[in-house]
Amino acid sequence: MLKNQKLLIGKGEKEAYIVPKMANRHGLICGATGTGKTVTLKVMAESFSELGVPVFLADIKGDIAGCVKAGEKNENIIKRLNKLEIAPEDFPMKAFPVRFWDVFGAAGHPVRTTVSEMGASLLARLLRLTDAQAGVLSIAFRVADDNGWLLIDLKDLRSMVAYVADHASELLNTYGMVSRQSAGAIQRALLQLEDAGGELFFGEPDIQLSDWMQCDEDGRGFLNIFHCEKLYQSPLLYSTFMLWLLAELFEQLPEEGDLEKPKLVFFFDEAHLLFKDAPKALTDKVEQMVKLIRSKGVGVYFITQQPSDIPNAVLAQLSNRVQHALRAYTPLEQKAIKAAAQSFRANPAFDTETAITELGTGEALVSFLDESGIPSVVERATILPPQSAMGALDEERRRAEIYADDLYGKYEQTRDSESAYEMISAVNAAQAEAAAQEAARREKEKREKQSASKRKTSPLGRVANSTMNSIGREVGRSIGRGLLGTLKKWF
Repeated sequence: MLKNQKLLIGKGEKEAYIVPKMANRHGLICGATGTGKTVTLKVMAESFSELGVPVFLADIKGDIAGCVKAGEKNENIIKRLNKLEIAPEDFPMKAFPVRFWDVFGAAGHPVRTTVSEMGASLLARLLRLTDAQAGVLSIAFRVADDNGWLLIDLKDLRSMVAYVADHASELLNTYGMVSRQSAGAIQRALLQLEDAGGELFFGEPDIQLSDWMQCDEDGRGFLNIFHCEKLYQSPLLYSTFMLWLLAELFEQLPEEGDLEKPKLVFFFDEAHLLFKDAPKALTDKVEQMVKLIRSKGVGVYFITQQPSDIPNAVLAQLSNRVQHALRAYTPLEQKAIKAAAQSFRANPAFDTETAITELGTGEALVSFLDESGIPSVVERATILPPQSAMGALDEERRRAEIYADDLYGKYEQTRDSESAYEMISAVNAAQAEAAAQEAARREKEKREKQSASKRKTSPLGRVANSTMNSIGREVGRSIGRGLLGTLKKWF
C-alpha cells in the first residue's frame, strides 16, 4: 500500500515504510514456516507495482497467483485493519497486473535461455561436475566460441562435448587435455538434466528481460509470477535458474546510479538453495553481483527461514529487513535467533531476541532504511493484509490471463536455428566424405598397380624394367640418405 509515495508495510508504535529510493539496497524476509512470509512478500510486491516498479517473484506453492484478482474483506482482514487503525473504506481491495511464466510452459509463458548464455560455470554447478569435468566443459565452450558455433540447446552441447573428445589430440596444445572419461561423465549428467526437464529450459526463443520490466496502461508495474511448483521438485535446477536470472540482470542492464525508485525488484524465495553446497568462488560472485546490481536499479529481496541461511558477506548487503517468528527448540536454533536479533539496531522498548520467539502470525520485527540510508530502530509491527486475493488460481482463469496477454505467442512456439549441432554434423559429414574419397583413391591406385604387374612384356622390356628398377632402388636409397643429411654424396 502506498502512503505519501512510500511503501507502507506494517505498523507498530510507528508506521513502517520502505523509502522508494532505498528499495534497491536489497532486503530480507525470513521466519519459520507459517509465520506470514508469503503475506509480507505479497504486500511488498503489490506496493512496488502501485509505485510503477515491475516485480519478478517465484511462486513455489501456487498461492501468489491470486494477485490477478481483488481480495475480499473477510473477518480476518477487518480484524487486522482495526489493529492497524486503518478504516476499511481507506483500504480498497484490488487486482494487480500479472504475467505468468513457467519453464514447462504449462502454467505461463515458456521461459528459456540458451546454453551459451547460461555459461560453463553455472552449467557445471547444475550438472554437479568435478573440477576436472568442469574444465572439459569450459574447453567445449571455448572451442565453440572460437569457431562461432552457437550452443542453443542440449543437443548442441552434447555434440560439442563429443567433438572435443574426438579431437582431443588436435586441441591439446591450444586448449588443454580433454579426457574421454570426463567427457563421458558430462554426457551422463546431461541425460540426467534432460530427465529433470532441462531440455525445455534451453532453446529459442530465449527470454528477453525487457519483457519483465514493463508497466500496464495505468502505470502499475507488472507482477511477473514465475510458477515453480514443478520446477521446485528439482531444487538445483530452480536455484541455478534464479542465479542465472540475477547474473543476466547484472550483465545486461546499464549503470544507472541512484534512482528515485528501482527499475525492477527481484524476490528470491527459498534463497537457502542458492548457497547450499555452493563453492566459495560462486558465493563470492553472488556477493559481488548483489553489491553492484544496486547501481543498475535492481532491488534483490531474499526469502528464507533463517538469516543464517545467507552467507554473512551477502547478508551484510540486505538493508531492508522483515523478521517473522523463529522457534528455538535446539541450541543451534537458539544461536540462530541470537544472531538474528544482533543484526537489528536495538530498540530500548523491548528485547529483540525474546520478541523473535513471541511474534504471532502476521507480526514481524521490521527495520528499513530511512531517507538518509540509515537503518531504523527495530520495530515490532503488524504486517498489512494484501489487497489482492490469497490462494491458488483456478486453471480456467489462469489460461484466460495467459491468452489475453499481449506477449502470448512470442515464446509459445520453439524454433531450431542453425547452431553447433548442425555445424558439427556438417564438419563430420565433410570429413567422412573426404575419408571415403581418399579410400577410393587408394583402392584405385592399388588396382592400377596390380593391373600393371600382370601386363605381359617382351624379354627386352623385362630387362629394361629390371634395369630401371635397380636404378630406381639405388636412386631411392640415395635420395633417402640425402634427405637425412647425405645428399651431397650423390653429387
